[in-house]
Amino acid sequence: MLRKSYLPLLLIAISAQFLVIEYFTHITFMAHLAAIPLEILAGALIVERYLEKKEKNKKKKQLLHIKSFLFRSELQNVFIMNFNGLRSPKISMKLILNSNLPELRELRKQAEHLIYDTPQSVEKIIYEYIKVQHIFQQFIDWAITNDFDPIFHDMIYILHFIQDVKQVKKMNPHKSLMSEIAKNQELVEKTDRVLSDGVKKFLDYAIELKEDYPDVFDVLMEDYVFTQAKTQALHNSTNPGTVMSRKLSDSPGSV
Repeated sequence: MLRKSYLPLLLIAISAQFLVIEYFTHITFMAHLAAIPLEILAGALIVERYLEKKEKNKKKKQLLHIKSFLFRSELQNVFIMNFNGLRSPKISMKLILNSNLPELRELRKQAEHLIYDTPQSVEKIIYEYIKVQHIFQQFIDWAITNDFDPIFHDMIYILHFIQDVKQVKKMNPHKSLMSEIAKNQELVEKTDRVLSDGVKKFLDYAIELKEDYPDVFDVLMEDYVFTQAKTQALHNSTNPGTVMSRKLSDSPGSV
């Protein structure tokens, strides 16, 4: 890259030499010569910035397609379990699908303050993160190759979190993971950050798609709605008591 080479310094030095000559000789033409290296430098910088911006946009589009694939495949259960575990705000995939841009942005604001249903639901989400550890490692490799520092740091944080909870479970194989996490305030904070970031990153991505690639948004979210409904139906079939209690609570006169 131009700014990492000695060429700018060389051009500035040449320009300075012409100015020194003009100062001592009073030959006006030297001042015109001094402007030429600076004009070359300015033009080169403009071209370089244009190419950098073009390359950055190319990488961002590449990242969007990578996300589109992974969000519909190996990361799908992570996000579905994460949204299913929310008590407040209650955000379903169907709600996201049927929301317009202003409504999606409002959901994103609400996601700044998340409350999860039960410790058991949080534990299930954590196990989903552990299952796809290799995906976060792949994201790190991509971020390093393409110089995306924010993604690199996010993935490192998630991988450290996964290693922490795996170590806790290894040391306490017969105890509840969440009860052990609760004893470590730092790990509690890591859990909150990783899970809440997952919800927020998903909504950020949904907003980006809705704004720039609405067709991709529709395909992605329709797939999520279908999978979430299938997951819920499976949960209800294996937990008939939950369905019965919900029906009773929905009946007229219930408190």
